[in-house]
Amino acid sequence: MKRVILYLKRAGIILGVFLLIIFLVLYFSTSFVERETYFNERYYNETIARLDTIKKSMVVTTDSIHAGFAKVSITPVLNEAEDNYAEGKFTQLPLAGFGGRKGKSATGIHDSIFVKAAAIKVGRQTIVLVASDLLIMPPNVVDSVTLILSKKGITREQIFYSATHTHSSVGAWGPGFIGEQFSGEENNLVEKWLALQISKVITSAIADLSPARIGTGNFAVEQYTRNRLIGESGNKNNDFSFITLQQIGKKKAVIGSYSAHATTMGSDNMQISADYPGYWERKVEETSADYALFFAGSVGSQSPTGKGDGFDRPKFIGEALADSLSEHLPGIVLKDTVKFSALSLRIDLPEYHIRLTTETNLATPLSNSLLPNSGNVYLQAVRMGNMIWITTPCDFSGEFALQLKNSLSAYGYQANVTSFNGGYIGYIVPGRYFYLDEYEPKLMGWFGPNMGEYTMDLIRQLSRVITNTDNI
Repeated sequence: MKRVILYLKRAGIILGVFLLIIFLVLYFSTSFVERETYFNERYYNETIARLDTIKKSMVVTTDSIHAGFAKVSITPVLNEAEDNYAEGKFTQLPLAGFGGRKGKSATGIHDSIFVKAAAIKVGRQTIVLVASDLLIMPPNVVDSVTLILSKKGITREQIFYSATHTHSSVGAWGPGFIGEQFSGEENNLVEKWLALQISKVITSAIADLSPARIGTGNFAVEQYTRNRLIGESGNKNNDFSFITLQQIGKKKAVIGSYSAHATTMGSDNMQISADYPGYWERKVEETSADYALFFAGSVGSQSPTGKGDGFDRPKFIGEALADSLSEHLPGIVLKDTVKFSALSLRIDLPEYHIRLTTETNLATPLSNSLLPNSGNVYLQAVRMGNMIWITTPCDFSGEFALQLKNSLSAYGYQANVTSFNGGYIGYIVPGRYFYLDEYEPKLMGWFGPNMGEYTMDLIRQLSRVITNTDNI
């Protein structure tokens, strides 16, 4: 009997220690989901103070326009004996896009990929629109580019980045556990190579500045996108928005943007490709312009739809969008002068709220150890006549973008919201979707249920400033 009692005591102690360990693990690895309004939070107030300062220094210019263009290959040379980042040669290179690939190396090149730039100068203001055939603009690469360009007098606030968001492009740029799930094992030489190529294209575009004309437009293309988050009951942003720039007597560029995810090729594809945006770029450069730059639009919750198997599917969507654009370009009036202003707002972020349940999320220190650095996070807006072109550091919600477009259209403005502008903060979707058991809000909604409304609030305020209106 004594032995039984002793055994039970020992078992009780072991069980108690075990439960204590479980409790401590849970306590230090989880926290409660933040439910307070963001208006009273320090990150909001500090960002608003920064916006107030920007308002006072914003310059609105109506003047003649200069434009310059450049294009640089980021198509790697694969299966080399050793890495040579100066020449873009690598022993192996994982594809970025799908965690299901498990970091496997690309087996070949299906179509060449590029980074392209269009510099725009109006009066004393110069900005550069940069489009890359990448999954995102990697924040660590952008930071390196910022350092390189600062030595040439070019600031981060002048650069408006985006990516095509192809899920079949160069990887190896994502530090941290989560970053490596989507882009494979990090390779600093790949990051250096990308930074050099991106810096080169920006400086080349600025060096190419020449008197030019500008036109903008958008048109609906409903049949190639759908709302993947909640299906037919959800709204979708189906506009194709564009800017066309014509150097007088010289070259022409078109910057186009559409919101369907570039995921026509699934994780079984192991060849480098720009997906449907690449087909759009090539068709436009064959038929309508010397340079075609594609900016991923508000791709949050927006998936592609189209015909064909394998690479026939991206070809069908990309070339159909190019054909639709070619029908609209002749009706666009190009102007020698334009009303122009640009804003770049660096924003502060709440703590990580990576959701485990409706009540708990991973503790911030643990999240910090798993996730890559978000980088310097900006919201940016540029006004070109009646076009308001906005860039965001995320997969931005198509439903949010549609709300903003409708608000601005009431004041006579066209608008476009693009993604992947150089920082990365996951998916920004309406807060009403935060508790859905879906990929976008659950796995990629990193900053809690208020993040969507906080971001949208800031974008609306930026829009009010840049258009000088009060009720957007």
